[in-house]
Amino acid sequence: MKNIIGAGISQRLLQALVGCIGILLLLQAQAEIINTATTQQGAEKGLLWKVTSKSGKKSFLFGTIHSEDARVLDYPDVLLESLKETSVFAMELVPNMPTLSRLMEAMRYPDQVFLEDKIGAELYQQVKTKLLAYGLPESGIKHLKLWAAAMTLSVPPPETGMFLDFSLSLRAASMGARLTALETLDEQVGFLEGMLEEDQLTMLRQAVLESDQMQQQNEAMIEIWLSRDLAKLTEVARAQMAEMEPRIAEWFQVEGIDKRNKVMLTRAMPLLEQGGVFVAVGALHLSGDTGLIKLLRETGFQLEPLW
Repeated sequence: MKNIIGAGISQRLLQALVGCIGILLLLQAQAEIINTATTQQGAEKGLLWKVTSKSGKKSFLFGTIHSEDARVLDYPDVLLESLKETSVFAMELVPNMPTLSRLMEAMRYPDQVFLEDKIGAELYQQVKTKLLAYGLPESGIKHLKLWAAAMTLSVPPPETGMFLDFSLSLRAASMGARLTALETLDEQVGFLEGMLEEDQLTMLRQAVLESDQMQQQNEAMIEIWLSRDLAKLTEVARAQMAEMEPRIAEWFQVEGIDKRNKVMLTRAMPLLEQGGVFVAVGALHLSGDTGLIKLLRETGFQLEPLW
């Protein structure tokens, strides 16, 4: 979890905590390949969609990626114009200080519980070495929960902390938009906390083994996101998730995808009925039989790709 801010929270820690919210999204979005694998044929291309309610009220839906790459942050004009037309910016979680503080606590075991006791000395040394490169102090690593260590190692170390979803929220707020969350921290963290501990350990081992390939995999995801091809993005995610244990994949499918999409739909619909809303969620939440594009259309909204 990758200068003092507020009550002694370091800038590097803040950047990493913001990143952890996006890492939750990345892990869950990669797992969505199970949901979308049978629906890639004829999948529509586009990351930014105009959403029109039955009464003609206009809003927007945008599929993000957890990246601070300059190419990703080079916003197209149509996206900026869409932001100007909205008064509410809805995202999965709003990365404010109370949320980040609660996330920091949720990622830690109590003081009397140690990560090394959970995973053994050999694996702990590997994990510690890699996490130190993320800017985490050893005092923080030793109490880090299994799932928190795994998801931190699943993406490259943050450099600026200005990830796309966070950057967009700042831009929207500067334009006067009200930020609102489609989920709660308890909901996002809860399904990871609910995983069997042995499955969390499997995730951590996999993250350590694949860490050398992480940069290459991340670059592939960025390139395809930039092409705005949801089907290709899903295909790459499937390749990256091929080694996932079936039980873990099923848990992500049911708890991390299906239920979350329904929750986001339920909370987004009243906002979309009013119009003037910009909804920003992970790109792989858009496609598939339980994706937001199909779900919104089934409830009577019209969706048109803009970019």
